[in-house]
Amino acid sequence: MDTRAFKRSLHHSERYNRRGFGLGEQVAGSLEQAYQSDLIAGLRDNGYELRHGRLTVRLAEAFGFCWGVERAVAMAYETRRHYPSERIWITNEIIHNPSVNAHLRDMNVLFIRVEEGVKDFSEVGVGDVVILPAFGATVQEMQLLNERGCHIVDTTCPWVSKVWNTVEKHKKHAFSSIIHGKVKHEETLATSSFAGTYLVVLDLAEAQMVCDYILGKGDREAFITHFAKASSPGFDPDLDLVRVGVANQTTMLKSETEEIGRMFERTMLQRYGPAELNDHFLAFNTICDATQERQDAMFSLVDEPLDLMVVIGGYNSSNTTHLQEIAISRGIRSFHIDTPERIGPGNRIEHMPLGGDLEVVAPFLPEGPLRVGITSGASTPDRVVEDVIRHLMELCGN
Repeated sequence: MDTRAFKRSLHHSERYNRRGFGLGEQVAGSLEQAYQSDLIAGLRDNGYELRHGRLTVRLAEAFGFCWGVERAVAMAYETRRHYPSERIWITNEIIHNPSVNAHLRDMNVLFIRVEEGVKDFSEVGVGDVVILPAFGATVQEMQLLNERGCHIVDTTCPWVSKVWNTVEKHKKHAFSSIIHGKVKHEETLATSSFAGTYLVVLDLAEAQMVCDYILGKGDREAFITHFAKASSPGFDPDLDLVRVGVANQTTMLKSETEEIGRMFERTMLQRYGPAELNDHFLAFNTICDATQERQDAMFSLVDEPLDLMVVIGGYNSSNTTHLQEIAISRGIRSFHIDTPERIGPGNRIEHMPLGGDLEVVAPFLPEGPLRVGITSGASTPDRVVEDVIRHLMELCGN
């Protein structure tokens, strides 16, 4: 499929919208009431610090809603205002935050059902309105909705679209795309649908496996088995790793993506020499600015003396998980929660350990003076962060 030609055709359709409906002022009040916070605005003005009795809260200097998320949520609200009576669907969570998605359900926005990992579009009819979330949608989903005669509202983050353009450049020049991402994440699924030949690597260890194979150190059958669910159909490592380009899921850890790019550049340099490097390796910067800013702010925060860290965001939020990784890498007692209700009743917290299942810790807060670091993923509203801080204030008393 010529994905570039399809996108051009779709973008010229009268049933496709990626710019919103010019209703920003009409929905601004609803967005402010649901998501903004005077308390958080005050913390920003006070050097990102709040003191309350024995509690000191240190807030990361970049956290929460990014521009792409704000844009997607605002477009979803505008869509409901523009289509007051039509059936409106969304192909996935608009963003990875339970409170935001609950608000959309309250606005009678329907979510495509997923059964055993497969989306069921059977109930979507001609003339229905379908929102594509901030992570994007696969080209096959867009094609299905277009052919069905749906009105498509595309809230895909421009940074995600930038990655799609990158893998299309790889495809155009007959390079395989090495995608640093989580193979089942919606964004990576969408990105791989725009790629030609591709391989998804989760981390440095998997990237090293690929580099070793390129240098003749791997076993073909073991390699094919390992990456069977993380590669394009018919992927042949002996043919498809000769020319590679690197891209990424925009919410991955910046430093890891950069190191993976350097690993492949060194590997191709060793395998083919400097004169032929450009014939075998391509790299474009596809790291999201907002992801980078939040990770940089987290690194600065964990350099401070903290008694514990609270990371707020959806449990399926990749960028939030990587913030948690940073805290853990510094040996800080850290708790990842998705909603303020995970704290309490009393001095307890229900949280998601990295790579684990939900567990309860009680008592949660120690006695005496307490410095708590707080950050939140790019899909978390300020209002949610405020509610977490108020829970901590209540636990610490006056």
